[in-house]
Amino acid sequence: MIRLRLVPAKTNIGFLNQRLKAFVLSAFLFVASAFLFVTTGLNYGIDFEGGILIEVGTPEPADLSVMRGALSGLDLGEVALQEFGRDTEVLVRIERQPGDSTAQQRAVAAVKEALSKEIAGEISYRRVEFVGPKVSAELVRAGTLASVLAVIAMLVYIWFRFEWQFAVGAVMALVHDVVLTIGVFALTRLEFNLSIIAAILTIVGYSVNDTVVVYDRIRENLRKYRKMPLTELLNVSINDTLSRTTMTSATTLIALLTLFFFGGAVIKGFTFAMIWGVIVGTYSSIFIAAPLLIYVGLRRDAMGESPNEDEDSAADTA
Repeated sequence: MIRLRLVPAKTNIGFLNQRLKAFVLSAFLFVASAFLFVTTGLNYGIDFEGGILIEVGTPEPADLSVMRGALSGLDLGEVALQEFGRDTEVLVRIERQPGDSTAQQRAVAAVKEALSKEIAGEISYRRVEFVGPKVSAELVRAGTLASVLAVIAMLVYIWFRFEWQFAVGAVMALVHDVVLTIGVFALTRLEFNLSIIAAILTIVGYSVNDTVVVYDRIRENLRKYRKMPLTELLNVSINDTLSRTTMTSATTLIALLTLFFFGGAVIKGFTFAMIWGVIVGTYSSIFIAAPLLIYVGLRRDAMGESPNEDEDSAADTA
């Protein structure tokens, strides 16, 4: 039987030799992401901002400039239009109107009337949503709390499964992945909504799973090669799991890229976040989580006594 391998069975890539360059790159991206978040901010969706969302279907390809001109004179405050999937589908986002639900309904009626005057043919309204300020504030709190609790839960899980040094490395890699994901959304101005929070939580799980595979091999090799220098041992462990890591990432990316290009606009933000998360999660497992063990005081005796201390051949780690 022929087995597909994206990397050779025996690899000896010097990942640990590049750790300082990787740390510098990650630090730069981390700071840049934080800077973008603070200065530019995220393009929050209606889930977090509150307001009115109307999905409009037009008989012919929509002319956004005409539609924008029709709505600009309604005195509804900020109005944003964007194509949604096909060129005959448009999302109209309107800031929340002062007053109760009756004021929101009047705004929707005014939008429908203005568009019917400017667009020839029958217009369909696929979706109309209202999100108030109280609900949006609760969603922000819930989304933030879910992300923080997920990271804490991963910290506890890694701590109990391995040692605290592994937990520190895993959580720092997790925070790295989450911050870089937020940064790329601040840079691209893609809409940040509840589905992106779901993607971030999924990224947390994926990244930890990838990191745990590497950590398992590190723990195994710590028991097996007790005289091997730690830097060399970490490098051997990463190379041992490289085939599995690349295969998992590649197959996941194939599915995500298919969804991104053919899944429609509704899930495009979610799939983009997942694609980015798989890439940075794979990177951090190799270049962040494992190398950090050198700097957090990892002790060999914490892994227990080796049943066989007659070891010094890295060739047996395949």
